[in-house]
Amino acid sequence: MKKKNIWVGLSLCLMLVASGCGSNNNAAVNTEKAANKPANATAAPADAGSKESYSIAISQYVEHPSLDATREGFMAALKDAGLIEGENLRVDLQNAQADQANNLSIAQKIAGDKNDLVLAIATPSAQSIVQKVDKDTPVLFAAVTDPLDARLVTDLEHPGGNVSGASDTNPEAITRLMQFIAAQFPKVKKLGLVINEGEPNAVVMAGIAKEELDKHGIELVKAAVTNTSEVKQAAESLVGRVDAFYITLDNSVVSAVDTIIQTANEKKLPFFSADRDTVEKGAFATVGFKYYDHGYQVGEMAVEVLKNGTSPGDMKVTMQEKLDLILNLKAAEAQGIEVTDAMKAEVADQTNNIIQ
Repeated sequence: MKKKNIWVGLSLCLMLVASGCGSNNNAAVNTEKAANKPANATAAPADAGSKESYSIAISQYVEHPSLDATREGFMAALKDAGLIEGENLRVDLQNAQADQANNLSIAQKIAGDKNDLVLAIATPSAQSIVQKVDKDTPVLFAAVTDPLDARLVTDLEHPGGNVSGASDTNPEAITRLMQFIAAQFPKVKKLGLVINEGEPNAVVMAGIAKEELDKHGIELVKAAVTNTSEVKQAAESLVGRVDAFYITLDNSVVSAVDTIIQTANEKKLPFFSADRDTVEKGAFATVGFKYYDHGYQVGEMAVEVLKNGTSPGDMKVTMQEKLDLILNLKAAEAQGIEVTDAMKAEVADQTNNIIQ
């Protein structure tokens, strides 16, 4: 009787092993079909391309609050969808620390690895990843100002190929901030901009700002830098020549933004930025959004790619639509700014976007 039970148990084990192998083979077939899906195909049914575990790589150009928040939001979206690092998700995080040589080396390394998806955070990282990674690997980008100008995609609505993502700017945000400066700061006739013109995203945003400022008779005065170490000196060089500071989503500059905040506070110069995180650190105002939410949005796209087998080429490039004026009252005090009721009235969500 015992021998009979043993043989029955062995038979059941063999059946389960065979069943498991069949499931893995089916998953591989589904993944291959999803990868070869034509550009005009509809999204696959839920879990059509899912498997037991995934490998992704993240290339981040530099560490600073906005890009870090983008990555955190991205990872949170994956976790909320059941993709948890250390359990069923392997993450290869690489940071170039704003060094272009490192950035290219990272892209080459990632291109040589086997990943189910690659996320590129910031324009320089995205450009290198798109250039180096093969066309069969899904690529998403985040914290990119102008995906068309950066030549990441040729069509925002229908990217095609293996690349899509989200832009972290909306031209309206820049325009509204310049209008706010012109209306609420009549003494500002020259706006100082610390900028690395080697970053395409910074150049694009500066152009939008200048176009709007010209309408109000305000001059945009640039202080050029080539790396983070030059930011402090550039900011100081603007003192006495400008009435206020402004910075774009310029990775080299944002990485050293503490030095601009210090100068703005010491010289009582209003400081405006292009992102919320810099306002939270000590700039006075921006028109923007939370980068965590921006990253979460791209993370939701990643879930579609990984679990549903959707091709990035079938996913439109998104941009932030919900914009609001954000004010930092402590920064205002430090920079000698009188915050009026008219300024506060321009903030739609005063509970969250007037920082005490």
